[in-house]
Amino acid sequence: MRKASLLLAAFALLALMAGTALAAAPFHIGVVTGTVSQSEDDLRGAEALIKNYGDVAKGGMIKHITYPDNFMSEMETTISQIVGLADDPKMKVIVVNQAIPGTTEAFRRVKEKRPDILLLAGEPHEDPNVIGSVAHIAVNADNVARGYLIIAAAKKMGADTFVHISFPRHMSYELLSRRRAIMEQACKDLGLKFAFETAPDPTSDVGVAGAQQFILEKVPAWLAKYGKKTAFFCTNDAQTEPLLKQVAKLGGFFVEADLPSPLMGYPGALGIDLSKEQGNWPAILKKVEQAVIKAGGKGRMGTWAYSYGYTTTAGLGEYGKRIVEKKAKLGDMKALLAAYEKYTPGASWNASNYTDVGTGVKKKNYFLVYQDTYVFGKGYLGMTKVVVPEKYFKIKK
Repeated sequence: MRKASLLLAAFALLALMAGTALAAAPFHIGVVTGTVSQSEDDLRGAEALIKNYGDVAKGGMIKHITYPDNFMSEMETTISQIVGLADDPKMKVIVVNQAIPGTTEAFRRVKEKRPDILLLAGEPHEDPNVIGSVAHIAVNADNVARGYLIIAAAKKMGADTFVHISFPRHMSYELLSRRRAIMEQACKDLGLKFAFETAPDPTSDVGVAGAQQFILEKVPAWLAKYGKKTAFFCTNDAQTEPLLKQVAKLGGFFVEADLPSPLMGYPGALGIDLSKEQGNWPAILKKVEQAVIKAGGKGRMGTWAYSYGYTTTAGLGEYGKRIVEKKAKLGDMKALLAAYEKYTPGASWNASNYTDVGTGVKKKNYFLVYQDTYVFGKGYLGMTKVVVPEKYFKIKK
């Protein structure tokens, strides 16, 4: 009887092993992100894909690697890491988010080696014309449309003035200065007063601490100068935290951050511990919302409900998977947004093709995306349904 039981157990084990072999992923997706210390949200998106589709090491679909923190000085290492994914005969998709410098060269080498692999770039650091020449799809946050939409949202929230805070280094960046010009024109068109305030650059002698202290000290004066119906926006992440702290305490509006996320500025500004909610975006949003309302920011402060970095990693991985499975077509914008929305239940997205401001040519493989604005204590504003007038896409810096 004992022998029979052992035989049955052995057969069951063999059957289980055979089932595992049969269940092995039919193809692999390589996902390249920064580390937790450099870009945690991007990495969490890779973890979401692994949770859904399994790790290659365990018979699953996703192979996740991270590029070096000092990627600028270790570019060849990054390139080798990305190209190395093509050695896997089952590799069919490679996603890099953020697509740091060197991604274009890595993709070029992958194409030479394995032209069958789909190459997807999230938030490229390289020129759109450069990365667009090798990536099958590239995706950036839509700072062009947001230049108009942030102003439209500020008006919806009750603002009559918009203050843009930045410094010369950021204003030398084409897309940031272009967005500022769009914001100024949108204010004129929508009936808001536009003001530009200069703050210290955190990379200057004053450092991050000095730049943050400047914001803490200036917000009361700005509110006195422009009034309590003023919406504030800053281009620097480090300065977002003190700005949020003062707006919650003293008044004014804050539509969303430069790179919106419930984690951008709010935890530090309001002393929120999110260690237990890590990676759970609805839980993070709920806890931040409670803190904002308690601090007096209800209806005056907003964000994107889900991190852009997290969603871009997960969304591009999902999109690549659906293309390989012939459930989506390459270059289909609606299919891309559907992949993003899988990882952001309740939040809607919109997109447009990147238009070269010099030539006016739209790039079919380069998308600019944005998520609906969520106002704490109020909910979604419906900004993804707002039509951005075509003239704003033609405004130069």
